[in-house]
Amino acid sequence: MAENIEFNLPNSLKELKARLASFIWIIVAILVLIAGFTMFYTIQAESQGVVLRFGKYIKTVNPGLHVKVPFGIDTYEIVQVERQLKQEFGFATSGSTNRSQYNPSSAEREHERNMVTGDLNAATVEWIVQYRVEEPQSFLFKVREPQDTLRDISESVMRTVVGDRTVDEVITIGRQEIESEALIQMQRLVDKYELGLKVDQVQLKDVNPPKPVQNSFNEVNQAQQEREQMINVANGEYNKVIPRARGEADQKIQSAAGYALKRVNEAEGDVSRFNAILTEYLKAPEVTKRRLYLETMEKVIPKLGKKIIIDADAQQILPLLQLNDNVSTR
Repeated sequence: MAENIEFNLPNSLKELKARLASFIWIIVAILVLIAGFTMFYTIQAESQGVVLRFGKYIKTVNPGLHVKVPFGIDTYEIVQVERQLKQEFGFATSGSTNRSQYNPSSAEREHERNMVTGDLNAATVEWIVQYRVEEPQSFLFKVREPQDTLRDISESVMRTVVGDRTVDEVITIGRQEIESEALIQMQRLVDKYELGLKVDQVQLKDVNPPKPVQNSFNEVNQAQQEREQMINVANGEYNKVIPRARGEADQKIQSAAGYALKRVNEAEGDVSRFNAILTEYLKAPEVTKRRLYLETMEKVIPKLGKKIIIDADAQQILPLLQLNDNVSTR
């Protein structure tokens, strides 16, 4: 019996070694498979990946296929840097699932939109903040809950900006200025707190007076609009009549100036002609008198009509008249 035990022992050791070797190879194969599955990862388009090693930031990678240390030594967080995000204040879009987009409590929304203006009037202000992630590392690790922090910043800034203006500016003419000023102040605080966000736009939605005085305020606005309309109509008539009157006045002034210039030139011409005649008269008075007389008669006589000139000693002019009639009849 002892001999049988000694004879089977080497075979048992060989079988054990073979089993151990097979088990080790199986473990190695499993580890290789696990390493293969955990070494490679893909970052989708419009996103960036933040790689961590034992929870410590290592690098930020762009979209595509990447390799990391396997077995959970390296992990990564995907941040959508190209996606446009938004937060709503004072109202809520139905069906929204983003927790940071709006305040789920209706009481909180009511509190958000009720504000006091610079002239101590009340107004209800609803607005939207559009933003995106610009620095994934800061967004993940600098501040806890950066989107909630942005929400608090937005409400604080909007109350400050609205509080610096009158209720008329907030509701009517000052909307664009409020949006621009709020955007600048929000981005300044976001950069100061290192939230890793970029505020793209601040847009005012519904801005109204409180409900108890809303009807009266609408009537005031309507009256102001009618006033502006009447002023515009009056300005239109003014712009139509005044330029025409100015044009007519300029035309008459130019006509008068032309007439004055014409009269002056004619007078200067008459003076020149008179001086020339005077010069000739001084040289030969009798000749000049006779020439002037003849020239004058040449102009005057044709305008007198039919005239008969006879000698002073003539006694009868009847034959001449009859002769004249015969000539006229022919």
